[in-house]
Amino acid sequence: MFRVDEDTRQLYFNPHTFELGLEFELIGTLVGVAIYNSIILDIPFPMVVYKRLKGMRPTLEDLIEAQPTLGRSLKTMLDFDGDIEATFSQVFQVSYEVWGGIQMYDLKPNGGDIPVTRDNVQEYVDLYVDWALSTSVEKQYSAFEKGFLRVCGGEALNIFQPEELELLVCGNPVLDFEALERVTQYDDGFTAESATITRFWSVVHRLDEEEKRLLLKFATGSDRAPINGLASLTFVISKNGPDSDRLPTSHTCFNHLLLPDYSTEEKLEDKLKCAIRQAEGFGLR
Repeated sequence: MFRVDEDTRQLYFNPHTFELGLEFELIGTLVGVAIYNSIILDIPFPMVVYKRLKGMRPTLEDLIEAQPTLGRSLKTMLDFDGDIEATFSQVFQVSYEVWGGIQMYDLKPNGGDIPVTRDNVQEYVDLYVDWALSTSVEKQYSAFEKGFLRVCGGEALNIFQPEELELLVCGNPVLDFEALERVTQYDDGFTAESATITRFWSVVHRLDEEEKRLLLKFATGSDRAPINGLASLTFVISKNGPDSDRLPTSHTCFNHLLLPDYSTEEKLEDKLKCAIRQAEGFGLR
């Protein structure tokens, strides 16, 4: 349904998918429901998706973000000071592969007969950007938008900028674990003053940024904070039995970390790092 850009790993609509419009509509509805219920989704859409939901027309800068190789190629042509026609030998036509075959699309009527020159290169780039981000995926995007607006349409959508919509969907990339420590709740025998809890936060605050993201994903299912930051997260740490060699576990649906009562800080650090690094391979509990 979506294609992944090799450079950015971002998702954009696949113009050659076999999926029906209804399935894109359902995904749009899912994204809208997630926003409505303050649920973070790990969907790496480029900013142009949110701009289009706001009725904004895609630009070359959007293409450079979503498909850097293609976008930079067009920018190189646009910025070129020499003879564009002789150097690039382009016409107002796009060629693209569809299931092993080559298809052609005219960016304007009889585009295959119109060379790109210094006088019309801006028009060529504008039409190419519009084709790449809009025309070629119009059926898929329109269905997605229909599903999204069913939940999040109307005046509520108008108050948000595209960047704010992205935060609502994907969460806040800034991770303040000191704020998380202040709001964390404890259960099954742990308190904020418990030795294991003191050791836990000592270890956490020494983690590098990547390890902190792994920990957050291990405990909550997402490596990003809610839009209002980690201070708005309901996070619980429970004692999971006495000291043992078992790894920490989690219930990601409830933002719930289960921690054995490890006897030393070194052991806690070793077990915690092992758990968060292996989570991607073995799945979360």
